[in-house]
Amino acid sequence: QVQLVESGGGLVQPGGSLRLSCTASGTFFSISAMGWYRQAPGKQRESVASITNGGITNYPDSVKGRFTISRDNAGNTVFLQMNGLKPEDTAVYYCNANIRPKAAVILDYPYWGQGTQVTVSS
Repeated sequence: QVQLVESGGGLVQPGGSLRLSCTASGTFFSISAMGWYRQAPGKQRESVASITNGGITNYPDSVKGRFTISRDNAGNTVFLQMNGLKPEDTAVYYCNANIRPKAAVILDYPYWGQGTQVTVSS
């Protein structure tokens, strides 16, 4: 059973910073890309950052220069450093990972964390 466990959300004032973490646990063969998505009330879920197992990152223009995604050396934990937070960054943030469950299974499956609330408000 693979699980993604997130932490680090909370309430912060505009201009503040938060750091989200997400760790994959359980039994699996490998993890390729990992990323963070967010969903605000009444809006569709959107990607805010992604990182490949080779360290290539990607961000939408809305967060570029403010958010930084990274992974630990083992590749099982992904971080999202969020600086210069704005009220429009308020949303539930979800961790995503493409995981290959077994060596004999030549296919990655998407897994999601439970979500962590980020609220930016004065």
